[in-house]
Amino acid sequence: MLRSRPRPAAGVDEKNSMFLYWLKFDGCPMETNTMKRFTTLCLALGMAAAAGAQTGAAGLPTYSKTLAELAAAAPTGGVGGSGNAKVKVVTILGDPARPGTYAQLLEVGAHAQIAAHHHAGDRIGTVLKGTWHFGYGLAFSKAALKTLPVGSVYTEPSGAGHFAMTGDEPVVVLITGTGPTDTVYENAADDPTRQAGASK
Repeated sequence: MLRSRPRPAAGVDEKNSMFLYWLKFDGCPMETNTMKRFTTLCLALGMAAAAGAQTGAAGLPTYSKTLAELAAAAPTGGVGGSGNAKVKVVTILGDPARPGTYAQLLEVGAHAQIAAHHHAGDRIGTVLKGTWHFGYGLAFSKAALKTLPVGSVYTEPSGAGHFAMTGDEPVVVLITGTGPTDTVYENAADDPTRQAGASK
């Protein structure tokens, strides 16, 4: 049972007094009760870690590649891309279709235009090569595009509509995100995978 909060001791301010009182419970010595709380916290963290291990979530591997080495990687396809014929997806870490961290290269050809769409899971983009024109919204708008040269960083919040285009040169973007992800076009008619299926 909690006791009424005592008056602060001489030389102890109100804030510290409340903290010390939090450590005391029903007359237990502060040191003993602190150890109990610490033990409980450790047990809780241990159970959380065990639960994460049981889900099969793999830890991040060691990985280091130069830009030249990344450029030599073969396209893998898979979820997380736009489905645009001018965009090649190279998954370099993890699996974007499963829970956990993943990283992908988006190799975008010149004169590409990608309609507004969104993804599940937060993503961070870094421009590695070329000049990327990127904007947020539910419909493509050149006026809303921001020019992002090499080294630029941007976000793709989960569920947030965005669009992009390239100019006269190809672009390579590194996407780092949390899976599972997908690609959903704001206007289903803009989905190039549906257009390709309809033309067959």
